[in-house]
Amino acid sequence: MGKDNIIKAMLSEKVSMTPNGFVADQLSPEQFADSYELFFDKILEISLSDIAGVEGYGEFNDDCKTEYGTCREFLIDTFAEAKEGYWFNWREMFETTVLEREFFEKYFKEMEGRIRYCEGNRYLVYNNTFFVNMITDGKTIVGFPDWSRSGICDFLLDFAIMDLNKPYLKIPELLAEYCKKRDIVIPDFKERFLCMAYYKGIDTLRWHASIDDTESCMSIMKSISELKDRLYAL
Repeated sequence: MGKDNIIKAMLSEKVSMTPNGFVADQLSPEQFADSYELFFDKILEISLSDIAGVEGYGEFNDDCKTEYGTCREFLIDTFAEAKEGYWFNWREMFETTVLEREFFEKYFKEMEGRIRYCEGNRYLVYNNTFFVNMITDGKTIVGFPDWSRSGICDFLLDFAIMDLNKPYLKIPELLAEYCKKRDIVIPDFKERFLCMAYYKGIDTLRWHASIDDTESCMSIMKSISELKDRLYAL
């Protein structure tokens, strides 16, 4: 059975891998404000998937298996310098790109210090909830066609990616309101969200620095540095 078919078997019928509609990136902030609950419904539906028999953490390989036994191993090894392939010896980028060593190390430590809050929280994650990767009709449909980055992690990763993509949409603030209205309790919400956001934030920052996308790097750094105050104000 192929990877997509294995994932499809985990998902409920409420989550579509072949949605009809338009790219969610086309939504205006006002349109998203009117439909955000639909997005949150579907992302939480992904997290309710049956992952019995799936072990570990990390992105799925072609056989839908994960590489890491713990969340800590997954997050920390993402930034290993000796990884083969694109990121081999990536720390050279501190000297050759706009990637700032001090900034990276600060938020790597912020992430590392919060992993304990995420450890043990294992869910199916789409891990690609940038708005260009989600399809919607803006009313009743939100779907997820590309599962190439999917895997097992804390489900707040999917919300953190949305916020990293468009911080002005105030995803964690809306999520806190959404949960309050539905009596949904997410233990250690703020620390888990920060851990996932710092993980994906510095990883995405590293990517944009590697392609000399200075504008995106500045935007990501601003978003990362402001997030803690936003969350602690909730």
